[in-house]
Amino acid sequence: MFDTKIAFIVRNDLATWQRLNVVAFLATGIASSVPEIIGQPYVDALERQYGCISGQPMLIFEASRDQLQKVHHKGLERELCIIPYIYAMFTTGHDEANREVFKAENIDDMDFVGIAIQGPKKHIDKVLKGLTLHK
Repeated sequence: MFDTKIAFIVRNDLATWQRLNVVAFLATGIASSVPEIIGQPYVDALERQYGCISGQPMLIFEASRDQLQKVHHKGLERELCIIPYIYAMFTTGHDEANREVFKAENIDDMDFVGIAIQGPKKHIDKVLKGLTLHK
């Protein structure tokens, strides 16, 4: 049905509130980076208009820190849209600070807590191989 796929991969050792927070932030990154996924506004029976959501399904997986690093590496190789979230971003209070701590992160050992990826379905499936859906 869709030629592309969207997946969120969240670290399996986080508290529940952290997992939900990370996925929420990653979803905004996908929506802003791939605006064509957004459908039309919803309208109820009284003609009240509501906001838009993605017209494409999104899957959520869980992974270890090492698995997240592999997803990142494979995603870069396949030139996918990648939205990162690292542990240090939990300690900041605003977006500019998030970008600062991300830029300062060791690129050879990034402490990912979540990654969102979007791209051709066959590439996403290869990147996700071996991961399990979030429980």
